[in-house]
Amino acid sequence: MLTIDEERFQESFETYSAIGSTNNNGLHRLALTDEDKHVRDQFVADLESLGVDIRIDQIGNIFARRDGQNQDIAPILIGSHLDSQPYGGRYDGQLGVLTALETLRTLEDEGIETKRPIEIVNWTNEEGSRFQHAMLGSAVFIEKTDLSEALDLTDVEGNRLGDELTRIGYAGTDAVEPFDIHAYLELHIEQGPILEEHGNAIGVVDGVFGITWLRATIHGETDHAGPTPMHTRRDAMATAADAISEINRLPNRLSADAVSTVGELRVEPDSINVIPDVVEFTVDLRSYDDDVVAEAIERTEAEIVAACNRHGTTYELEEIWKTRHTEFSPRVRDAIADTAESLDVTYESIVSGAGHDATNVNQAFPAGMFFVPSVDGKTHNEAEYTAWGDCVTGANVYANAILALAGR
Repeated sequence: MLTIDEERFQESFETYSAIGSTNNNGLHRLALTDEDKHVRDQFVADLESLGVDIRIDQIGNIFARRDGQNQDIAPILIGSHLDSQPYGGRYDGQLGVLTALETLRTLEDEGIETKRPIEIVNWTNEEGSRFQHAMLGSAVFIEKTDLSEALDLTDVEGNRLGDELTRIGYAGTDAVEPFDIHAYLELHIEQGPILEEHGNAIGVVDGVFGITWLRATIHGETDHAGPTPMHTRRDAMATAADAISEINRLPNRLSADAVSTVGELRVEPDSINVIPDVVEFTVDLRSYDDDVVAEAIERTEAEIVAACNRHGTTYELEEIWKTRHTEFSPRVRDAIADTAESLDVTYESIVSGAGHDATNVNQAFPAGMFFVPSVDGKTHNEAEYTAWGDCVTGANVYANAILALAGR
């Protein structure tokens, strides 16, 4: 049985958490910013100390390979992502990368040669908060998203993703293309309250919700807030408010697990005494049932049309990103469950409402993931927290599951 070095693991976590830290003990480390460069540099330095072969592909994914006894068979892929949400938490993504790193260190400590090689990865722009394509690095890796399309993405300030990769020194030269993978395993915080409520140490993830992101733009007419009568107005903001209110009610009419979120709002001309003529907002729709997501898209557009008809405005609706629901590999799920049982760790099966890079990898290769508890289910904010004992338990399950998959 492998046992990770708890003190070293925690020191690494604190070192990485200091890069992009916030005053409220959170993390602000958006993809391809200076903070992301700094943490990537730290990751590469830690990998170099292990003597592994490091390579960086053209979308900035960082891979490193620990040799196995047989170099000609498919490796086990481990890891997650190091970018964060704006003023997010310290555990989302980062914990998965550091657990994978600690697994490699523990194998070195024990002098264990695995049958299969093990590859570790840090995926680029998983969050999709700066460049709006979530799980981007893994999507390009499995050829779900075109490389040139990815490099041409821009942030709200007009910065091009490809240029930002070059600026921070992580525009790699390796081709972005899938290589044969025996299995991929990702550890992540739950980002929900179920494990804590049930008192279980880990959640073996059966699958992940289907997700669609939309961007709606409402066009009205600018006018003065004072002398313009209410009945003559073509108010883009009033239209958007009506539509958003109904979109937030949609899940109750669709299914028990459906959710909808309006997370971004932009108003023009954004003046207190001017009727807005352009309002842009995003819609995030999710369910484990792809048909429910499809129906949610149709109903979202219907609510926008109805609101426009009431206010004399027009609209545009764009689908900016979509992924179908995922069911993870039974073989990988069984490896996690068997390991948890062997270590006497309590576990349960669980479905993820959040997307992860494992979702993309699973479309091409056997993949799986498991969760550790999130206190109060808080995530994507600075209050995100997982008790350190739960992190250590998860890391020990992870290391031993990887050993089981890779073979001694």
